[in-house]
Order: sequence, then structure tokens, then C-alpha cells
Amino acid sequence: MIYVFMADGTEEVEAVATIDMLRRAELDVMTLGIGSQMVVGSHSIGLVCDADAKNIEPDENLQAVVIPGGMPGTLNIEKSAQAQKFIDYAAENNKLICAICAAPSVLGHKGLLKGRKATCFPGFEKELEGAEFVDAGVVRDGNIITAKGAGVAIEFGLAIAEEFAGKAEADKIYASIQKM
Repeated sequence: MIYVFMADGTEEVEAVATIDMLRRAELDVMTLGIGSQMVVGSHSIGLVCDADAKNIEPDENLQAVVIPGGMPGTLNIEKSAQAQKFIDYAAENNKLICAICAAPSVLGHKGLLKGRKATCFPGFEKELEGAEFVDAGVVRDGNIITAKGAGVAIEFGLAIAEEFAGKAEADKIYASIQKM
């Protein structure tokens, strides 16, 4: 199961584009709301999650944790003990941990980026504690994928999809959405 966290203030494009790419790859995705099953994104768009995070526990079915950015969504996710529990479980079990925009700061604050390459939204570089900042759209280092922001949300989602469905499937999805 790939768990995508959302909270009030989450960047909608980063959440929805990522979820869309993962579901196009027919992967098992569950969206988890922080504080409620219904959250309001950073641009006042209502988002209905599959479940309230407080009702779900991480277990052996966890394949990945995804944290969209946006403000104050990133801060709301970081403050969530339940989200922290999922991130810790993923880190302890070498599962994929993915964060975009401001959200790589959550990983930096936890020390998960030490000695790793990572990217983030401009202005958040200092929050990538111990990381080697790479000025790129999407960066993978080991079990961590980080991305710059909403402009690369599709590529971010496809990078995650590639991990579980393979490069051929990710390329097929990309081709299907690029046809003019």
C-alpha cells in the first residue's frame, strides 16, 4: 500500500497529480487525511481522503509514504504524530519515502536526508539538514525520492510508479498523457 498524506493547506496539484499517476499504474494507494477525512488544500479546494490517518496504522503492507508539499499543509503533516509514525515505520523498514516541494523539510528535520542527495522548493534548502542539495526536478537517493514542486508533480508521481510498476509502465503512462 502506498500512503499519501494530506492535510489542510496541502498543495492540491502535488497531491492529486501524484495520486493520479499511481492509480493509472494500478497501484494500491490510500489517501490519509490529517485531522479529518476531508481537508482543504492550499488553494481552497476540498479534498476527500480515503480515511482519517488516525484510523489507520502502518504495517507490513506499507510500500511507500508520500508527502505532498504546500503551506501550511507540510507543517500540519509534520506536526501529526500519526504521520510521523508512518514515516518512522517506512524508514525503519527501508520502504520508499517520497516528498515534494516544502515536504522534504519534514525528512530533513528527522535526519533522514543526512548524506543523501535531495531537492525541494526554492527557499527550503536549509531545511534539508545534512543533505547534498541537487537543483533538479526529481531526485532519488536510495529509498528516498524528493521533488522540487507542483511543476514536476507528474514526474514525481511517475518516479514513484516506476518503482512498483516498472519503467515500461511509467513510460506508457507518460506517453498516454502527452498525446496531442
